[in-house]
Amino acid sequence: MNKARRVILSVLIPFIQFCGCVDTDCTAQNPDVPASDTPVVVNDDTRVEDAGTLITNPYFKTPPLAPSDINEKASSHRPVDFISAETNYADSIGLVRWAPEWARRYLSTLIRGNVDRTHEKRIDMSFAVTPSYTREAGFGVGGALTALYRVDRRDSVMQPSDVFMSINASLNGFYVLTFKGNNLFNDHRSRLSYKLELYRKRLDFWGINSEQTANNAKSRYDRRQIDLRADYIYKINRNFYVGACLRADYTDARDVLNPAYLLGERRQYYVTGLGASFEFDTRDNLLTPTRGIHLAYRPMFFWKVLGSAPASFFNHTFIANTYFRLWEKGVLAYDLYASFNTSNSPWTMREMIASDGIRMRGYYMGSYIDNCQIASQIEYRQNIYRRIGATVWVGGATLFAALREFRREDIKPEWLPNYGIGLRFEFKHNVNARIDYGFGRHTSGILFAIGEAF
Repeated sequence: MNKARRVILSVLIPFIQFCGCVDTDCTAQNPDVPASDTPVVVNDDTRVEDAGTLITNPYFKTPPLAPSDINEKASSHRPVDFISAETNYADSIGLVRWAPEWARRYLSTLIRGNVDRTHEKRIDMSFAVTPSYTREAGFGVGGALTALYRVDRRDSVMQPSDVFMSINASLNGFYVLTFKGNNLFNDHRSRLSYKLELYRKRLDFWGINSEQTANNAKSRYDRRQIDLRADYIYKINRNFYVGACLRADYTDARDVLNPAYLLGERRQYYVTGLGASFEFDTRDNLLTPTRGIHLAYRPMFFWKVLGSAPASFFNHTFIANTYFRLWEKGVLAYDLYASFNTSNSPWTMREMIASDGIRMRGYYMGSYIDNCQIASQIEYRQNIYRRIGATVWVGGATLFAALREFRREDIKPEWLPNYGIGLRFEFKHNVNARIDYGFGRHTSGILFAIGEAF
């Protein structure tokens, strides 16, 4: 009888310790940890920790934790990584069970990549290496890393900050390195947005203004550029922000086949500009908005002393974006962009069609260049199945030397059409990888990028 009793107790006691945490294994051995900091399993996909904060994972069930894991996490005062690092969801796919462990683990990160884990991890990263193609660069290979993080992981109200880095190299000597992101401070009022781009591109070249690009024969040059942009804004009330802007740019044009196209300007310039930012922003998300309005005005002054430009010059940029949720999985987005440089700006700082991957998708970068640009587009975005979506858009743009051209019929700016289709995949939580195929006047092209166009 005593032997049977001992066997029964040897089974029940560990079970009670694990499920209920009622004896010394959970609390008595950690007297400094309050009971509210001890993680408790509520159901298969919810965990309570940090004084009652609920963290849910709607996509995957919670792997059971061993008693030793619970003790370790409770005593470390760190958020619980409730999607166990030892769980390989790729193991459930029969075709890849033969693959090495690192490959199955990487596939698992892709399977659960769109789950917001920023409350549990200091930084939630995903990366991919893929073949690439652009009209300017041809075929190549690219790698991208995108990550989400929170300055305060206990804050469940504010959306996470983001950072993105990519590198791309092609067979014809093209390369580009991009580093950008948005850091949201825990005061819920401040945001720092930044972008650093370094590249070398062998580009076709028609000139540095609208008249040249419309009439000149195609030439070629080697463009090398380092471009840094940073904006810091502060919320002054519910939806209004003010801040400061910085831009530093170095551009070097080498191996220019037809130097006369530069109209006597230098091949190399570096400039530095300082400015202000005024924004009205009601978007529900910075990276993949589904509703709200974003209005921005950024005047910038590029002082001659802070660069090699022949004279100081100004730039004024206006952006107006609106987003409407038509139904549960459909969004209609509109973008209006206007940028005006004064006439004495160097050619390297002028507006270029299709230079940002946001507007006039499908056009060749630099096929149209001038001091000023006005562009507009409307895009319909539809989620198709889980993490997969699609888009269609239509729009256009015009480039010109100065606003006075709109009053002269003989040189009235020409409007360039643009339309296309795209495919979306939610690579990270609210971060889409996109493939767009755009069409224009006597042109078309494909574009790969991370993040929505606008």
